[in-house]
Amino acid sequence: MLKQRRFLVETLTAIGLIVAPFLLPHLGFAPNTVNRILVWGLFGLGFDILFGFTGLLSFGQSAFYGTGGFVAAYLLTRAGFPNVVLALVIGMIAAAAVGYLVGLIALRRTGIYFAMITVAIAEVFFFVEFNPLADWTGGENGLPGVPTPSFNLGFTTVHFTTGWSLYQFLALCYFIGVVIALRIVRSPVGAILSAIRDNPLRATAVGHNIHGYKLTAFVIAAAYAGFAGGLLGVLQAFMPPDAFTFDTSGQLVMQTAIGGRGTLFGPLVGAAVWLFLQDFLQAALGLGAAWKLVLGVIFVLLVCFLRRGIIGGLEDLYGLISGKRAKHIEPDEAAPVPDFAAADEQKAVAESASEPSARHSEAADGPILQATGLTKRYGGLVANSDIDFTVNRGELRGIIGPNGAGKSTFFKMLTCEVSPTSGKIVFEGRDITATGVTDVCQLGLTKSYQVNQLFTGLTVRENIVIAALAKLRGKFRLDLFRSLDKIPGLNEQVERTLQLVNLASRPDTPVSELAYGEKRRLEIGLALATSPSLLLLDEPLAGMSPRERVETVRLLKSISRDRTMIIIDHDMDALFELAERVTVLQEGRVLVEGTPQEIKGSAAVQESYLGGVHGVLDA
Repeated sequence: MLKQRRFLVETLTAIGLIVAPFLLPHLGFAPNTVNRILVWGLFGLGFDILFGFTGLLSFGQSAFYGTGGFVAAYLLTRAGFPNVVLALVIGMIAAAAVGYLVGLIALRRTGIYFAMITVAIAEVFFFVEFNPLADWTGGENGLPGVPTPSFNLGFTTVHFTTGWSLYQFLALCYFIGVVIALRIVRSPVGAILSAIRDNPLRATAVGHNIHGYKLTAFVIAAAYAGFAGGLLGVLQAFMPPDAFTFDTSGQLVMQTAIGGRGTLFGPLVGAAVWLFLQDFLQAALGLGAAWKLVLGVIFVLLVCFLRRGIIGGLEDLYGLISGKRAKHIEPDEAAPVPDFAAADEQKAVAESASEPSARHSEAADGPILQATGLTKRYGGLVANSDIDFTVNRGELRGIIGPNGAGKSTFFKMLTCEVSPTSGKIVFEGRDITATGVTDVCQLGLTKSYQVNQLFTGLTVRENIVIAALAKLRGKFRLDLFRSLDKIPGLNEQVERTLQLVNLASRPDTPVSELAYGEKRRLEIGLALATSPSLLLLDEPLAGMSPRERVETVRLLKSISRDRTMIIIDHDMDALFELAERVTVLQEGRVLVEGTPQEIKGSAAVQESYLGGVHGVLDA
């Protein structure tokens, strides 16, 4: 049943494309308008993967749209290339290659700076098309005479000319584009793209090369744009120079917003609304150039009242009518507190099968992490100074210190989020001082964050999947057409992790609906899912109620079996209960190190850490 449902969207798309020529004329759609909608819809498929799924807003898609279109048109008109489909494919490849080069530049920045770079690059392409390359592109005149496709079947030749005849070819191209796009977004790459959209910092921290995946999405969007640009020339029998204009990119963004981003079909719906209203306002109402003003007002209203676009609004309406709409759960309404004692047997089974346990049992005793002379300066401010720190395999080490003691900076240096000014970090015999966060996680060293860094737009299970994928696939792999179900060990790793953090009963719950304590457990689960050799926990008890603290301490005890862990926390009672040895930092230096009992009885700790209030640590 599940396997059949996987092809439900593809089947409905095919049915819709077959029915459209019989239905749409009765709704006032002319054949040429429907064909233009398909071209824009195909153009938008790639853009939605870039914008809707990866979160990268590009205003430069016209550069690739025009590149693919003019390469294909030049081959078919001036170069005398005989095969229309092959020319379209070559144009698509040219656009993808240009997209790769542009992406290398644009993706060096994020946010508004990335968007502005794409605008600038699109303007450069527009200038080049009109001036230096005018002899090849026709300049202001474009390239006329682009032929329509035909297929020789042996016994007959099928010609796709104009109107509903050409619609068959465009509909086939769009359907193939949808099938490919669906495979991509359902693949491991698609899952990681969604994680990057939600939280690129955490996607990096669990071991994914997000730059490589962003570049992949950029190239995919460029390839779709290039093929759609070639279809524009075929549709109009003429490749127009305005394919390169900023107006083309802006229209694509607005159509995607109207239809609903992150849906794949949003650009098609948005294009249908846009082009239908454009024809209706100009022809039926005779508004002339004023149609842009009216359409602009309609766009503003749609974005204000349907923030997720038309498709998102329909999904919300369906959820409301069917009663399946997600209910926000407040902390007091959250799922019952799990019975840790009753789950001990399940945990033992899960841990015995987990990779870290096997690895640690085989490893020899000795240091797993050594930091020597670790120093971090920010200008004249010294955050950490000449720290020597060693953790043995299987040890549970605690780190305490007053606010401003340099604990967080020290943790960030250990996980290579911050580069030390001087000093050396050795992990499992390897110097990782100059290694990046992604590579360090791949080596088996990862952390949970003091402030939750979750993929809030995903479910609990999807969060764990993202982390597990980094362990099972490495930091970068282009398995664009592979199903998540086909990755060996993924489901088992996810289930083990959910069991360990007591979220096995809530795998399909959106992160936004979790109680705070559950989010903290999920934060730990993301780190555990990467099967780390060394797990660093940054204030895992921060912000918790007394009841949640007790539960989390039990959890930490449970997951510490056969794991090497370092924990920073201000709750000294809990930390002394958990840790075998404790390191005390003060003013960026190691003040003292010893067992919990030694730390409790240390006069230096009581004098420096508690301002001379003796006996408090023993209370």
